[in-house]
Amino acid sequence: MSIQIGNVTVEGNLFLGPMAGVTDLPFRILCKEQGADFIYTEMVSAKGIMYNNKNTEILLQVEEQERPVALQLFGSDPKIMSEMAKKIEHRNFDVVDINMGCPVPKVVNNGEGSALMKQPKLVGEIVSAMTKILEKPVTVKIRKGFGNEDCNAVEIAKIVEDNGGAAVAVHGRTREQYYSGKADWSVIKQVKEAVSIPVIGNGDIFTPQDAKQMLDETGCDGIMLARGVRGNPWLFKQIKAYLATGELLPKPPIEEVIETMLRHARMQIEFKGDYIGMREMRKHVAWYTTGYPQSAKLRGQINEMESVEDLEKLLYQYADIISKQEGFGESCMK
Repeated sequence: MSIQIGNVTVEGNLFLGPMAGVTDLPFRILCKEQGADFIYTEMVSAKGIMYNNKNTEILLQVEEQERPVALQLFGSDPKIMSEMAKKIEHRNFDVVDINMGCPVPKVVNNGEGSALMKQPKLVGEIVSAMTKILEKPVTVKIRKGFGNEDCNAVEIAKIVEDNGGAAVAVHGRTREQYYSGKADWSVIKQVKEAVSIPVIGNGDIFTPQDAKQMLDETGCDGIMLARGVRGNPWLFKQIKAYLATGELLPKPPIEEVIETMLRHARMQIEFKGDYIGMREMRKHVAWYTTGYPQSAKLRGQINEMESVEDLEKLLYQYADIISKQEGFGESCMK
């Protein structure tokens, strides 16, 4: 199957969602290799582009092998958002996505991210300003609503469509929920029934069965995976197999997990340097090893690692230990 987002054709329905501090270039490439059909960057500040912030450039880097890619912008000023999107439109991405879902206080307190859900008129102004000036498609990622009393995802999605938006991704939680409780997939269904542009469902996809259930319950065009793939890029491959054949692929063996961790670490270092790369790998190693025996102890040791060589030595020692654990097998994987 394919999904048409403006003039961009997505050959498949599995989307890697934007996660600050997670979906950088190395992780995106790993997810692409495992079957992600469409990828979002980490969110990028429009003001950061305007002021030539030194930390912004690395967020804008996209490789040919990961396309199609949506570069996600956040901000609240229609003029700044549209002009900065135009400034970078020549770069190697396919779609501009507007973040209207981030729940983090420092973003929300600036009137950005999910705070925009409280200002439907401003939403229309931002989307309109961007679609009028850009040749690339503009999409929007929203939540169920800002608070539990004002769940206006359908209203916002209609505004996005009416102002030229090419697709909308819907997270089935309010901003007040953050990531707690259960995602309300019924709101995704309501949005899908209300608009004619593609709708991507987001929230609580942790297994292949979750993915099929979301498709069946909501009728959404695409499925966005986020927290479920931290430390588990294989989930894309597993979902594809399950949707196609009903087969549940086995979890990867520990050897493959370790080789992926080490490759991830080398890519991080090449991309960000030894110091930052190794420190950022600490959280990834914690996610990769969740559910394995003695993983808490391993995480403590990882925090002392300074090089890939140290990491490699530690991980192979760890693999040897857990392979000898009585009864260890697939059930130990998350």
